[in-house]
Amino acid sequence: MINRDKAEKVIKAFAQEKLTLGSVESLTGGLFASTLCSIPGASQVFRGGLVTYAADLKTKLDDVPERIIREYGVVSKEVADSMAINGRKTLNTDVCVSFTGNAGPTKEEGFAPVGRVNMCIATKYGIIEMQQDFDLSRNEMREACVDMMIDRLIAIFED
Repeated sequence: MINRDKAEKVIKAFAQEKLTLGSVESLTGGLFASTLCSIPGASQVFRGGLVTYAADLKTKLDDVPERIIREYGVVSKEVADSMAINGRKTLNTDVCVSFTGNAGPTKEEGFAPVGRVNMCIATKYGIIEMQQDFDLSRNEMREACVDMMIDRLIAIFED
């Protein structure tokens, strides 16, 4: 279950620093955006998000090059990086996060095993990549990804 108190901490930290946040989500299907938007004051910080569940929408809505998808696979770190970097531009935010992964039940042909997740945080200073392999149900995996991202965003402000 997603920790609402931690999500509130993210909103407060971004508001205090006067930073904006956006998301580009595939695997999580908008769960990150929904979690943040459930917190009062989120509108000061969270500008919006894209849910690009289908590979072609990653290209059409978020400018992920088709070549990267073909070469590395739709749930690769390269795709996660491109989603966050381009999402930051598209959504006009200081920070953009991305989530892509394989929740199963089948392995992505030639690429990511079931349970593989790649996430990225893009800022004007660069990117932070995260990769995790889960052995969880689909929804447990989605929630775990959102929790991991929230924890990483909090850690950035604590560093």
